[in-house]
Amino acid sequence: MILVRQEIGEVLRDFRQQKGHTLRQVAGRASVALGYLSEVERGQKEASSEILASVADALDVPISTIMREVSDRLSVVEGLQTFPDVVPDDLVAEVGPELSLR
Repeated sequence: MILVRQEIGEVLRDFRQQKGHTLRQVAGRASVALGYLSEVERGQKEASSEILASVADALDVPISTIMREVSDRLSVVEGLQTFPDVVPDDLVAEVGPELSLR
């Protein structure tokens, strides 16, 4: 069974580690108890949207980026094909500037 809370926890941990922050630093910035944040990262506790927003802010990562990563991971677990968020440069060059969104 896929547990969304586990994927959310893994994504939060990954972003925290990528930024080089300790659990204590992020918990302090987010005004969340250290033990609670640890349980969220380990997928043992469900985080409310308010907690997720506070942690995202503490990590300086948009909540949409966190949720997109969670969604992409769930797609992989479910065996679905994911699509890139950007159009490759060679494809843009092939199509031409008239179809650009700029």
